[in-house]
Amino acid sequence: MQFLIIKKPRENFIETMTEEEAEIMSKHFLYLKQKLSEGKLIIAGPVTTGDFGLSVVETETEEEAREIMNNDPAVSSGIMTPTMYPYRVSLLRGRD
Repeated sequence: MQFLIIKKPRENFIETMTEEEAEIMSKHFLYLKQKLSEGKLIIAGPVTTGDFGLSVVETETEEEAREIMNNDPAVSSGIMTPTMYPYRVSLLRGRD
């Protein structure tokens, strides 16, 4: 499992994004929906402050997770800056 963080390019990004950036962010959302339907994405969303977005992906290899991260339109366009961390669940509600 990998924990992915994407950071916004500037303060007030949501309020100041250009039409081109808004289009790319729409593609970003659709890309994540596709990864969810493929069973690769576990959870994704922005923090409520808007400072960054996070997602958790489950893949066979770290390389595959890196490909998912780098092929995200928000990342490949250069709008968002990504960081990836290996992740394992230690505690989970409803899990013994």
